[in-house]
Amino acid sequence: MPEPTKPKVTIPPLNSRQSIPQTNVNKTQNIVDEIVKTIDHLADGLKTYPIRDLVKHAEQFGPYLKQQRLETNQVRKFLDAVNRLKADLAETGEFAKVETEVVLLKPKLAYAAARQKAAKPLGEVMSAAIDKVHSKEDFERLVQLLESIIAYHKAEGGK
Repeated sequence: MPEPTKPKVTIPPLNSRQSIPQTNVNKTQNIVDEIVKTIDHLADGLKTYPIRDLVKHAEQFGPYLKQQRLETNQVRKFLDAVNRLKADLAETGEFAKVETEVVLLKPKLAYAAARQKAAKPLGEVMSAAIDKVHSKEDFERLVQLLESIIAYHKAEGGK
């Protein structure tokens, strides 16, 4: 009886550009795509983003941002603007009074991403989320998403 042939395994050289880090880039780009796709498919606004999915995505996305060397000071203007809107909304309770400012968060993200490559994935995710904010409840879910991402980023050692 003939001996079964073993498949040949080729291992790329260590100096190859398509080594382990490339695998991580593809794997982690998938988390950005997965979050954006999930958000894009929410028919009734961001408030319908299941909280367990939100936390699961943040748990994967936070460490990815740390790996990309994102520092919170690189998106500080965006974070400060969100916190200011959160306070304004808590004070007035009227989403219509902050809606314009919520939409104007997108240029702040674009600016941060243009200045620092590491901010681009966060910009992609948060821009998709901002597009789904049409009510106070949607904005509250946006804040939960951002706070969860930042929490997992910091837990991973992000600054």
